[in-house]
Amino acid sequence: MPLLQYVCPSCGKKFEELVKRYDRPVSCPACGSSAERDYSGEMFSATGKTVKKCSGNCKTCSGCG
Repeated sequence: MPLLQYVCPSCGKKFEELVKRYDRPVSCPACGSSAERDYSGEMFSATGKTVKKCSGNCKTCSGCG
């Protein structure tokens, strides 16, 4: 299960959530609104190396490099 970063568009709270699947909806712990994925953190490849351009969405990715 991945630990993902989220941001609430209603109240602006940033938080991390342990989720079973990245595409399931997550609610803000502060106000209860639907939160969105926050891609502002650093991304790492499966080898542990930082990648220069990563959307965080492996479905649209051509591979980490």
